[in-house]
Parts: sequence; structure tokens; C-alpha cells
Amino acid sequence: MTRLPRLMSDKDDKRDDDDRDGGRRGNDTSVITRTRAKTQRPPLYKVLLLNDDYTPMEFVVHVLERFFGMSHAQAFDLMLTVHKKGVAVVGVFSFEVAETKVAQVMDFARRHQHPLQCTMEKE
Repeated sequence: MTRLPRLMSDKDDKRDDDDRDGGRRGNDTSVITRTRAKTQRPPLYKVLLLNDDYTPMEFVVHVLERFFGMSHAQAFDLMLTVHKKGVAVVGVFSFEVAETKVAQVMDFARRHQHPLQCTMEKE
């Protein structure tokens, strides 16, 4: 290994080393840590399906299968919950996904001339 020439004298170099470690040589045991900002998880939103007296049950099952990826049995059970209780949580998503799902369901229901209501609320 080739040493590069120093611009300071050895005496200046030694004094600088002493100043850096407080006059102690090789006894520095401090650890330098960096703090990282924690990223927060985005707030989640519940997508709710509301009951009405006009939308056919089969249509609600179809919506749950198509837009929420449920099996026929899962969709049927949730449809009965909506029918009996008046409202049910269909899924929990980030804001953008929940907003998109609500818009898709509402648009699909309107195109098929059903008054099905789908909303979202913060969890």
C-alpha cells in the first residue's frame, strides 16, 4: 500500500487526534445512532352495504362476488346479514381502494337500475 504525503506535520496530526477523542486514545466506546422517522400505516376505511326493499338478493350476491372476490357461500351469508341487520361491513381497505369499490358498486347498481347503496366510513 502506498502512503500519500501528509500536508500537516506529525506534531499537528498528533494534537488533532488528541482533540478529537478528548485526550483519550482508543478508549471511545460511544455508538452513533441515526433516528429514522417511522412511517405510519394509512388509515383504513370500512365499506358498508346497506339494505333496501327493492334490490334482488341475487344481485347483491353477484355484486359481492364480482367486486369483493367472495365465494358464492360467503356472498350469500353476507347478503343475509345485510338483509336481516340492515347494514354490513363488506371489507376494510385504504381510502383509495375503498372509494373505488364504493364507486364501482354504485355505478354497477345504477346501470342495472337497482337502488343498492354502498358507503364507506373511517375505521
